[in-house]
Amino acid sequence: MAKGMILAAGQGTRVRPLTRDLPKPMVPILGKPVMEYLIEHLARHGITEIMVNVAYHHQKIEEYFGDGSRWGVELGYSYEGVREHGDILPRPMGSAGGMRRIQDFSGFFDATTLVLCGDALIDLDISAAVAEHHAKGAMASVVALDVPLQDVQSYGIVVADGDGRIQSFQEKPHPDEAKSTLASTGIYIFEPAVLERVPSSKIYDIGAELFPQLVAERQPFFVQNRPFHWIDIGRVSDYWSVLQRVLKGEVENMRIPGKQVRPGVWVGLNTSIPWDQVKITGPVYIGSGTRVEPGATITGPAWIGHGCAIRSGAKVTRSILFEYTRIAADMHFNEMIVSRHYCVDRDGETLYRGDDAAQLRWGDARA
Repeated sequence: MAKGMILAAGQGTRVRPLTRDLPKPMVPILGKPVMEYLIEHLARHGITEIMVNVAYHHQKIEEYFGDGSRWGVELGYSYEGVREHGDILPRPMGSAGGMRRIQDFSGFFDATTLVLCGDALIDLDISAAVAEHHAKGAMASVVALDVPLQDVQSYGIVVADGDGRIQSFQEKPHPDEAKSTLASTGIYIFEPAVLERVPSSKIYDIGAELFPQLVAERQPFFVQNRPFHWIDIGRVSDYWSVLQRVLKGEVENMRIPGKQVRPGVWVGLNTSIPWDQVKITGPVYIGSGTRVEPGATITGPAWIGHGCAIRSGAKVTRSILFEYTRIAADMHFNEMIVSRHYCVDRDGETLYRGDDAAQLRWGDARA
């Protein structure tokens, strides 16, 4: 049986400010952290022993997931950090370095291991991918997706021969220079021998350092081109787009919670909504404890987290409200992600609450 490794030590700088107080794997989709969907998916395919390397905001991951028993798996954590001037500071070891650290500590990776980034939604047929890896006698496999030629400059591109043996990589090539349209998805399958090639106690990256080493050594290193959904939340704009797709019902295994009270409108418990005095057009989810005042308008796809308040005359259009966010009267939030402290438009432009230059008014619904 394969084991699992979730890479969760990164800082998530490209998704700021969403990751100002949260590690990237904890960013919520339909009220559940991204990493929870990954753990559920691994469990569905019988992968029940899973290590997670952590660093920034590591307690939030560990407190939420605990030992993994709620999902029928065993979870272990490997913290990456250093002591400087008496303080413990997070310092990730790199994706390969973090795995080598675990291997040196306990020898955990004694079987085929599926490696995943903790910040993407997938519906990959893991069992079939592992079976192909074994059938080819691979030491390492990279799961890739065919992307349109014009999109290759957004990805790491894998170049392979007719048998799928990897020859080289191109990092975000211009379409005119791309030798392939196979994009690496950050999903890898490793045999234990792979980690013997990673130096101990050193920051070392899978894509930038380990993979070129495997190519240079001419190891049995293969790409798999599989059709599956891979939704990467690399930037704030990606996060907004993902939630729009999810709310429209375009992503499998992601059901809107709550009770459907009218077509396309779901609500949690204990909501205060004067239905005959508001205009709500789905798909919309309104979380528990939320108050919508008369004269407010919500136009979906929209996600309203629990404990929110939408004041009279306010409009929320194709937006996401994190929990306990108050939208002031007569304000119009259009295609935005809004929290108590900041709001971000779909392109990643950020406003902070209290900024004198901001035309929008919002705040904390708890007070």
